[in-house]
Amino acid sequence: MIAAFLFAATIGTCAVPALEQRMVRIAEAAGGRVGASALLIETGERASSNGDSRFPMQSVYKVPIAMAVLKRVDEGRLRLGTRVRVEAADLAPERVHSPMRDAFPRGGRLDPTLQELLRVSIVESDGTASDLLLRLVPPAEVSSFLRGIGVHGLIVATSEREMTRGEDVQYRNGATPDATVDLLALLQRGAALSEASGSALLEWMRATPVGPGRLRGQLPPGTPVAHKTGSSGTVGGMDRATNDAGIVTLPDGRHLAVAVFVSDSRADQRAREGVIAGIARAAWDCWKGPVAGPGERSRPYSPGR
Repeated sequence: MIAAFLFAATIGTCAVPALEQRMVRIAEAAGGRVGASALLIETGERASSNGDSRFPMQSVYKVPIAMAVLKRVDEGRLRLGTRVRVEAADLAPERVHSPMRDAFPRGGRLDPTLQELLRVSIVESDGTASDLLLRLVPPAEVSSFLRGIGVHGLIVATSEREMTRGEDVQYRNGATPDATVDLLALLQRGAALSEASGSALLEWMRATPVGPGRLRGQLPPGTPVAHKTGSSGTVGGMDRATNDAGIVTLPDGRHLAVAVFVSDSRADQRAREGVIAGIARAAWDCWKGPVAGPGERSRPYSPGR
């Protein structure tokens, strides 16, 4: 009987304070500001470091943009099959990652459906597609959607095009790690979108090949990860945003929402991405067991925290 109790108490138990200390130690290699939050969606347990501090999102913001557009689809105000005309003036500037622009630099020949714009904005992180979505659902409406579902620490304010006008512009699209994992939890739980819309977005997030060295970097091969990266590029020796946020499926089928933002760093890419991968692995190690151990204190889940 004693042996059985000890087994149940150790398997699946996450010592949250110890995990938070480990997050801090791992973050030291970034040489900049690091914010991280990990939330076990099924129980509400949370560990975070600088979780309530605001960081520039870069392309992580394409997830809330897509969610706001899909919400309009759910409401019947937009249709996935609607074709969107793309002119040359709609294409993202050269500094912005956009396979769509690269394939059709003069525009005109493009006639994607709304569904295709959503897909390429997530899977390929296409800046042209993202800006076209923001034309349909402007930044203020995206932020209003977020407030409506109880997520308050995340602000969408500018487009990809606008972010090329100066390095400081990207800070306007800000998020706290805690708010980011709250949003991911709502998506996973089906609390923000219809089942069809939520499933489609999660499938696109699982399909993206971008950032294999970030959240996925140190997880066991084959671990399901639905995520979205964000990157600023290095200017003047400073990298203002190396991010990843996503939902990791644990061996027992539970889901772990993880967001790591590395900002204002002078470390190289390998070090920055190693911090993200290390924190994701630490959270995975902490919660990978099949059950929660008795007596473990956890923080209650509250959207928008």
